[in-house]
Amino acid sequence: MVHLLFLLACAPADDAGDWRWVTTWSDSFDGEAGAPPDPEYWTHDVGGDGWGNNQLEYDTDSTDNAFQDGDGHLAIVARDESYEGNDYTSARIKTQDLFEQAHGRFEASIKLPEGQGLWPAFWMLGGDFEEVGWPWCGEVDIMEYQGEAPETVHGTIHGPGHSGGEGIGSSYTLDDGSFADGFHTFAVEIDDGHIAWYVDEVQYQRLSAADLPENATWVYDVPFFLILNLAVGGHYVEPPDESTEFPATMLVDWVRVRERAW
Repeated sequence: MVHLLFLLACAPADDAGDWRWVTTWSDSFDGEAGAPPDPEYWTHDVGGDGWGNNQLEYDTDSTDNAFQDGDGHLAIVARDESYEGNDYTSARIKTQDLFEQAHGRFEASIKLPEGQGLWPAFWMLGGDFEEVGWPWCGEVDIMEYQGEAPETVHGTIHGPGHSGGEGIGSSYTLDDGSFADGFHTFAVEIDDGHIAWYVDEVQYQRLSAADLPENATWVYDVPFFLILNLAVGGHYVEPPDESTEFPATMLVDWVRVRERAW
């Protein structure tokens, strides 16, 4: 089953880049085929109002849209079906009120779907989201992807004075092939005052408070919760068309959070 490991004096350390870390939380999705994401680890955002991005899907808490496949994966599935006034269904799961961490390494192994209008993401919001709202809580997009450009992923931060279209980030493009061809590891390392982004252990971006525009605020040294979702449509992607194949699946092998071992 799922593994939840809290930092202990005897916890084993492992290597990640130039640092040594201990795992503080992880999910390897070892449940039975058809089981929902473990409710001790994940909860759902349910709704279809566009999520502020003009998304076209209704995100459900149904195992039609998010389930463990029995082979050690989580499947988040977007379907072409009318539901509650939306033309598509999908899922958006999160660790809000279940797990948050400030600083550390946040990573997941994911196989992404290909197709115009598909918008999968692995991202985080500050734990004070309900109190202060967005973007004051801070948002870290560990991985965003446009299904019509399957060779490239993006990493971005959003906060006061640098949100929405003014978010700050960069992209990583494969030398060959597509992120739909197999699993890749997407990660950020957050330390006091800076964030670094990785794809398959290759660092492609590092940002600090010095990179923010004048009068913008660095809000990333706080506990964050994790989010996984597969959106359909929205301002970030082209609308799906007849070339887009449904059902479309975002397949997650594992998610892991680590802290430095001192």
